[in-house]
Amino acid sequence: MTVHFILSGETLESIAEEINLENPKYLKEFHNTHCAREDFIDDDLVPRKKLLIPDIQKIKEYNSRNDADFKDPKLNPEIPFHPENLAKIYTVESRETEENVLEEKKNALTYTVSVKWIRKEENTHIFHLFKNNFSEKSGTMMADLASESIRSLNPVEVKTDDKGRIVLIALPKETLDNFTKIKERLEDLFPDKYAKMYLDEFERIVLDPSLFHSRMKDDIFIKNYFADLRNSFTNGKSYLTQSIGEENAEIQLQQKVEHSDDREIVLRQNINSHENELDFTGKYTLHKDSGWVKEIGIEYTISQFGIKNNNVFSLKELL
Repeated sequence: MTVHFILSGETLESIAEEINLENPKYLKEFHNTHCAREDFIDDDLVPRKKLLIPDIQKIKEYNSRNDADFKDPKLNPEIPFHPENLAKIYTVESRETEENVLEEKKNALTYTVSVKWIRKEENTHIFHLFKNNFSEKSGTMMADLASESIRSLNPVEVKTDDKGRIVLIALPKETLDNFTKIKERLEDLFPDKYAKMYLDEFERIVLDPSLFHSRMKDDIFIKNYFADLRNSFTNGKSYLTQSIGEENAEIQLQQKVEHSDDREIVLRQNINSHENELDFTGKYTLHKDSGWVKEIGIEYTISQFGIKNNNVFSLKELL
């Protein structure tokens, strides 16, 4: 065995993870069996006190008992993906706050999204998305133009694999064939030189399939709704990559089961690193039988160059 002097903030769980001991209760058991009376651990660890650490062979013996909490099958689920005949409507809210030493800016956008399963093609699923009922706090002409442009493309077609991961985002042929008329209508509604610049760029993106797919993958609803939630769990954890912020920076997330019953499963996500300028929490509620999204709550904060950006995304299924 070895002697470890407890540091502030350390727990039985954090130390057990460092030494690859699966069940932290054995760390306490081992210490109390071998320590002096005055070093006995009752509850929490006390900084600067001694903790006796078992050797590798003893750790292997403890691990062979296979009784760590994270071995529970409920914490290592095979999350299904059975979207056949899905037709759901969701309310969505996206809020952003930007703070610096001089001011605070806030922006909020709410809308509804209808998601409908269309068909299955070999190992892929086809969905149609309809975005409507936009409401933005700023109420500017450009915000109205952006909302109307999005509505004009309904439905957007999303193709996923059999785990619900995005394969392709595209527009139906009828929309592309009719886009000249769509753009003319938008130009009539927004006869402004800045609107024209926006619509010219909008046309360039819409008519380029590769560019359209790339841009839509970064859409806040699509990237969160079709996230890699169904990756395999090992020892109570699964991992996924997500993008955040205006620059869509990729972060690595760790995912655990917070709750599971016969009707739903709740997943909790945290960033899988310790970045001082970034804080992230995510919560997904899924239907247990289909693995389909019922509710999402995501909040993250990015602090850089004296500017703090806080972002909140929430989604709820309408009954």
